[in-house]
Amino acid sequence: MKAFVRASPRTPPGRCPGPAREPAPWIPIRSWVSKGCLFLLFLTAMWGGWGYARQLRHGLTVTGMSDQITWGLYIGNFTFLVGLAAAAVVLLVMAHVFCHAGMDQVIVLGEAMALTAVGMALLFVVADLGQPWRIWHALPLLGWLNFPQSIMAWDIVVLVLYGVASLALGYRMLRGGDLSTVGRQPDHLAWPWVGIVLLLGLSIHTVTAFLLAANPARPLWHSAALAPRFLASAFASGAGLLIMLLLGLQRSKWLHCPAGVLPALTRVMVFSLLLELFFMGAEFFVLFYRPTGASAAAQWLFFAQNSFFTVWIRAAWTCMAVATLLLLAPGVRHRRPILFLAASLTCVGVWMEKGLGLIVPGFVPTPLGEVATYAPTWTEIQVTLGIWAVGAICLTLMIQGLARHQGTKARQSPRH
Repeated sequence: MKAFVRASPRTPPGRCPGPAREPAPWIPIRSWVSKGCLFLLFLTAMWGGWGYARQLRHGLTVTGMSDQITWGLYIGNFTFLVGLAAAAVVLLVMAHVFCHAGMDQVIVLGEAMALTAVGMALLFVVADLGQPWRIWHALPLLGWLNFPQSIMAWDIVVLVLYGVASLALGYRMLRGGDLSTVGRQPDHLAWPWVGIVLLLGLSIHTVTAFLLAANPARPLWHSAALAPRFLASAFASGAGLLIMLLLGLQRSKWLHCPAGVLPALTRVMVFSLLLELFFMGAEFFVLFYRPTGASAAAQWLFFAQNSFFTVWIRAAWTCMAVATLLLLAPGVRHRRPILFLAASLTCVGVWMEKGLGLIVPGFVPTPLGEVATYAPTWTEIQVTLGIWAVGAICLTLMIQGLARHQGTKARQSPRH
């Protein structure tokens, strides 16, 4: 049932002009296809749990990591998911800074995606530690956090605070707090949380970039451009995943996407992709125009013969370049299948480039000049798929809860 909202006769001073807002109609997930997908995800999560149990028994020897390459598939997924967690920042900025009508209707979806990404990122950190009880060493007031000297401590604190702030903001909105600035007075009790979430959303990926860039022994990471690159790729992949979710939910009639949301997210994605490609091109120029000893890692990454990572990074750049070309074509990007394809290529390309394409080559060569190798084992792949399945289940259940909440709210809204 659609709830009709009476338009305000005039826009009071100090508020963003725009039409009256209608709550986005959600439809609960009841189809057998959805239940079947949830069952398959549950089986995948159980399979991943079995792989993690094997890792607990035998230790990290069942992974492809070694003394030379101490980070692998787990940390690669962690860096990507921290960027996805900042996806809600895109919606908040467009709704409350640029006063975009309709964007505030899908903020809760962005917060759900951010919470899921934060939880998955923490799960990958636990998996990378080997033994889960070691995590207490990094928790404030419980273990020796080495705060504020340790950048890892800053990363954990900012990530946890961002998750808590996003949860509080989403709860406030579900309880009836109106954050919209479109033709109405915003909820001033919730507005401070908007600023906190914006600040923490920008901080989580900046601190993650500093965690890598503060390693002078790793010349591939030791760059001031790493932080803006991370933010640009985070906004690109975050907007891309939001576009995929909105297109999928709208096609399955689970959610009506407000007009103007998809074009706005498309512009965010293409501008972020252009910035990401520009920063990567600048890094490429600095590394190879006058090669130095610091260019050895990039030389191995981009031009090594018979190297899996050379093919990997070239495929990542190709995905992002093709997605950018599709989005720049004015007669093509408005077609929803093409838009879904471009968003998918963006997410895959950023995941490949920011994950294994950045983490593992940073350890090559070693400080002793050795060229170590790394390949994810089946146990790592198994645990990774299990964590992604857990995240997909949590996001699906949160979307279902939002559907029921919005359906109840629409039925209780009086007609005018």
